[in-house]
This record gives sequence, C-alpha cells and structure tokens, in this order.
Amino acid sequence: MPWWGIWLVILSTFLIVASLHYIGQSKHPFKRSALSSVLGALTLFAVNLTGTVTGVTLPISALSLLVSAIGGIPGVTLMLGLNLFF
Repeated sequence: MPWWGIWLVILSTFLIVASLHYIGQSKHPFKRSALSSVLGALTLFAVNLTGTVTGVTLPISALSLLVSAIGGIPGVTLMLGLNLFF
C-alpha cells in the first residue's frame, strides 16, 4: 500500500472516531479521540514490552495498530481475550 493510502486510512479512522465522540456529546471530540488512539497504541506496546515477564504478547501489525487506535484500551483487551481463546 502506498504511503498516501496509509495516511488516508489513519486520517479517516481518526475522523470517524472523532465524529462518534461528537455524537456522544463530548466537549472536545478531537482531543478525546486523539487521546484514545494514543492510549490504545501505548497499551499495545506496553503489552509487548512486558511480554517477556508475563508470557503474553500481541503481534504488532497494521491490523493490531488499527484496532488499538480505534478501540483504545478496550480494543487491546479484546485482542488479548481473542488471543487467549484462539
């Protein structure tokens, strides 16, 4: 996928999440969606950094980054749960 396509996916995902926060009557939808995306990505990296101690890791790929950016911390928890059962 070309770089402009990747940035288009990132931008459209951010705008969709921001619009969902706006529909949910958030006072600062862009700030809240950016914080949610950053916290989700940081949680994914934290899970992988502590994987040597806990034995639980998630592969970092475009799909897992997208799920963690859209879902935030609950998205990473969902991936951990799916990793447990499948």
